[in-house]
Amino acid sequence: MKKKVAYFLFFVVVAATAGCNKKFLEDMQSYDKFDESMFASEVLTGSYIDRMYHFYFASYRNPTQTLVGTYESNRTNSTDEMGGNMTNFIHPNRQLLQASQGDTYFGDALRSAVDNKPYTRIRFANFLIEKIDEGVGQALPEEFRKTSKGQMYFFRALQYYDLVRVYGGVPIVLDVNNASADDESIKIPRAKTSEVFDQIIKDLDSAVALLPMRWSNESVNYGRFNGAAAMAMKSRVLLTAASPLFNPNWDNPGDQRWQKALDAGLAAETALKAAGYGNAINSAKDWAEVTFKNDNAFNGEGIFVILNSNTVTSSTGLSNGWENTIRPKDHNGSGGISAPKGMLDMFPLADGSRPVIGTNYNDTFFFENRDPRFYRTFAFSGAKWGVKGNTNKTTWLYRWRENATKAASYYGNNNTNSPAVVRKMSNPAADSTNFPFSGTDIFDYRYGELLLNIAECYAAKGDIGNCLTYLGKIRSRVGISSANNYGIGTPADKYAALEACLYERRVELAYEGKRFWDLQRWMLYADEASIGDNTNQKLGIPDLNGTSRQGYYWQLNTFSKNDLLSPADRNIAIDPDASSFATEIAKLKALYQSKFVMTPLDQAWDRDGSTPVTILFRPNYYVSGLHSSLLSNNPWMVQTIGWQDYNGAMGTFDYKQ
Repeated sequence: MKKKVAYFLFFVVVAATAGCNKKFLEDMQSYDKFDESMFASEVLTGSYIDRMYHFYFASYRNPTQTLVGTYESNRTNSTDEMGGNMTNFIHPNRQLLQASQGDTYFGDALRSAVDNKPYTRIRFANFLIEKIDEGVGQALPEEFRKTSKGQMYFFRALQYYDLVRVYGGVPIVLDVNNASADDESIKIPRAKTSEVFDQIIKDLDSAVALLPMRWSNESVNYGRFNGAAAMAMKSRVLLTAASPLFNPNWDNPGDQRWQKALDAGLAAETALKAAGYGNAINSAKDWAEVTFKNDNAFNGEGIFVILNSNTVTSSTGLSNGWENTIRPKDHNGSGGISAPKGMLDMFPLADGSRPVIGTNYNDTFFFENRDPRFYRTFAFSGAKWGVKGNTNKTTWLYRWRENATKAASYYGNNNTNSPAVVRKMSNPAADSTNFPFSGTDIFDYRYGELLLNIAECYAAKGDIGNCLTYLGKIRSRVGISSANNYGIGTPADKYAALEACLYERRVELAYEGKRFWDLQRWMLYADEASIGDNTNQKLGIPDLNGTSRQGYYWQLNTFSKNDLLSPADRNIAIDPDASSFATEIAKLKALYQSKFVMTPLDQAWDRDGSTPVTILFRPNYYVSGLHSSLLSNNPWMVQTIGWQDYNGAMGTFDYKQ
């Protein structure tokens, strides 16, 4: 069990024991009651900082969630990783065009009470940056003031990064403003998208300058932002800025945005390696266990980590709901995440080559001869997936029917739309009586992502050799043979190299909340001339629009009122780390051939009511319009191209500038 979640529990302890400001909690609920006295001591300043961590991450309960502060799943549910949830983003029978349909993430009116919205969080960061070196704050130790400001610069950068990804250019506010309907000086217009990216990088540079690469007392400070995280974030931010959505010049190998992103990635790699990062994964087993094997302690794979506590007392810590979400019913979980067939068929084979149905891959036996990461990402019938007190528990996902018209019965009540479910980032020692309070940390940014960022920059610059070197680093650490460039082969040109990078991201970062952002920044739902998009054609990536997430059942091949599988039939325990792995895989294959058939879903997974539908992500969704409630309170704000403004006219703000 985690002893504490530093940034949350510290705040609770201060409120309970500090005694130096009993009104601190109350004062933090308004803009006008707290002042520089918050910086009268390290304890009070620490509580202020910890409150910021809570504002940002208290809702981060699942690694597939996105957007700091709110952490929602709509974007992940709009990708090929998830099935059956026709969000507004991809629903073909709903069109988002009016200002009233714009994304509400931005917020609207500034109120006197704390409303945990982006510009509230920015305001709190600005307040500390502006005030800590003045008045009573000057008595604080210089190093403490530096690291306090460094964390605030990181907070501000992180918030502006999500704002720019959602809206493109937004107002840049770098000082503390009070709410006012009359003050013309705070009617700040939208900055250019490029200016927002520039400001994010300035803030991250400030964070790098002020924060240690690693905290000296990690038993207390692990999980706080540090210089390593700030350097890595520069790579992520600059990669986004260089990508086609925001960079009309992306196809020019000499474009300086790719070079800046590459320089940031390489600088981060060098500095992080020197600080002890990058050495945590040396096998597929390490890859599977990285999120929980060094619980609440430094891990060389975790660059930006959200700590969680598995205490059942919700007021004393934050927990991770992922374990409960992915566990099937017979594990005492909420039912699991069924894996779309496209995800199962997408992962490489054991030698790293791409699976091609009918050539080197039989999708009936999807579990045979796959990339080592496949067996750590998905669980399927016969797969060993332990829980606390039963390390040998196995998973079974199949059904049977008494006759062709009778409703099906499911083994263990595991009513899934796929013969496989997601198991990535699961702890096999998790307590099945307490899954909702899992203490597994969320790795928002892993070292593997940094390597992938570098590979992509090399590909965009046409440096295929170095691109392959970095893709090889990803694959070598999970045990894939180096033959034929780790199964990747040699891309014919930079477009094929870019496609290889995006493919590798789908595998390495599956179910980590990254897929939507890759689809977005490369505009990969479909090519659209009206926004200057031809990346699917250039990269040879099929459109996602017009497709649907597909599932199927493993069904017993004989009608029966009861389950015809015996305990002896289910005497299979597939463990990719065991010497018996190949034998157990062969036993499962033989069992399937003897007693199962692949059966279509009873109804389409993607549907509108009972009508099957296919994905339609419209081009104006890549960058959202401002919501009507925001525009009504801020009439000087210009609406985004592709969206109607408050009065119904089409927006004119160009997010590509």
